[in-house]
Amino acid sequence: MKRLLQPNNFDVLTIEQMGEADRLAVAGGVPSLVLMENAGRAVAEEIVARWSTRATAVLCGPGNNGGDGYVVARHLLERGWNVWAETLVDPVFLTGDAAEMFRRWPGETRPVTRARSAELVVDAMFGAGLSRPLDHNALTIALSLNQSELPVVAVDVPSGLHGNLGRSLGNACVEANLTVTFFRKKPGHILFPGRALCGETVLRDIGIPESVLNSIDVQIFENVRALWREPFPWPRADGHKYKRGSTLIVSGPAHATGAARLAARGALRIGSGLVSVASPLDAVAVNAAHLTAIMVKPFANAAGLSELLNDKRMNVVAIGPGLGIDAPAAELVRTALQSKAAIVLDADGLTCLPGLLRSGGKLRGDCVLTPHEGEFERLFPGLLKSAPSRLGAARDAAAQAGCVVVLKGPDTIIAHADGRTAINTNAPPTLATAGAGDVLAGFVAGLLAQGMMPFEAACAGVWLHGEAARNFGPGLIAEDLPEILPAVLKEFAEGA
Repeated sequence: MKRLLQPNNFDVLTIEQMGEADRLAVAGGVPSLVLMENAGRAVAEEIVARWSTRATAVLCGPGNNGGDGYVVARHLLERGWNVWAETLVDPVFLTGDAAEMFRRWPGETRPVTRARSAELVVDAMFGAGLSRPLDHNALTIALSLNQSELPVVAVDVPSGLHGNLGRSLGNACVEANLTVTFFRKKPGHILFPGRALCGETVLRDIGIPESVLNSIDVQIFENVRALWREPFPWPRADGHKYKRGSTLIVSGPAHATGAARLAARGALRIGSGLVSVASPLDAVAVNAAHLTAIMVKPFANAAGLSELLNDKRMNVVAIGPGLGIDAPAAELVRTALQSKAAIVLDADGLTCLPGLLRSGGKLRGDCVLTPHEGEFERLFPGLLKSAPSRLGAARDAAAQAGCVVVLKGPDTIIAHADGRTAINTNAPPTLATAGAGDVLAGFVAGLLAQGMMPFEAACAGVWLHGEAARNFGPGLIAEDLPEILPAVLKEFAEGA
């Protein structure tokens, strides 16, 4: 992917990469104490921006996260807050920057306790670098916080949350209302359940130069507009429909045609110049009765579909929604894969996917797979259980298949075979409705038809799909998604 010239905040750094960013910043002349001071000040500023002055306990751990906590406490104290520090370890055992920040803390320090008179708690016990479950004392504190109604602000990540995996390292972790992290987010901030456990996540600059990213191989991104804005295929003044691509959606039999029409409507709304539904002969009448701008192309069998795809203008085919899973359906999938058209495989098309993947083969690079977890498990047996996270599973699957894999869910993951991966964050729970995935397949196919590369097309399609659902609000059904898309595209075009 072509990187933007201007600084961005959609890069997502692993724990290890964030450690390297810190190291490079210090090696480049930024004192580590300055980074810690800036981090603690940033957390205090976010607290003051949200809450009025109140009794506040800052829970400080034994490492640098605890050092951040002492800085938070000092800045709140300077703003007139009633604040004290509670420590998991005797401060005499602190070392390095954390020890220095404790020395600079002029307020009261108490041993950490379950019983507290605070009205707000800052969790600075452990950061993203924690590699083991919370010990008994910290776990007891975490559970007591989670059972209370106190607002909790986490420094970097809630204590006990794995920064790479987005889940607790053991039985539990702190559940925060607000998490303040620094320089770049980590996967744990945006993967579920970590995203929910972090509450609101705020990203703050603490003085790490953007230039450190030149030495870090960033391959994980948050799926935001800036990631794919540049190659998005807006209509050109000198364009016409044949320059905007031709998408073929393969319909199922007469009793299962709606899914293909949803996909076709999605492809048309997102800008494909021509959209056709390849219809089995028994389904021509029902498809024709429901379609206007979308053409109906009758075909009888795999040979008939092959003939349709021989039309060079037909540059993308989406197959699977409502297709069926019998032997003739599998033959249609095989035919689509053998064509020269880029392909989106969804729903039944994934179930019909030949044994190529299981025998160690790869698909074409212009293929996009869009499975939910059940379909993913059928395609890549055991991968979800063996991989450390959904993120790892999607990346492994894309490398194995040699194409783009879109693992759908509340944190949909778009993975390229070369390792590039985007995590989507804007999808509301209302998208859990019949037919929504069919529309997504159409969105991705329509963008491919207009010349977007598969990874960028998948990222854009997933984001626009989520944004359309978010804009519509409660009561969403799949048919609403293509109809609300123009308003989303208008906001996108205007830079909103």
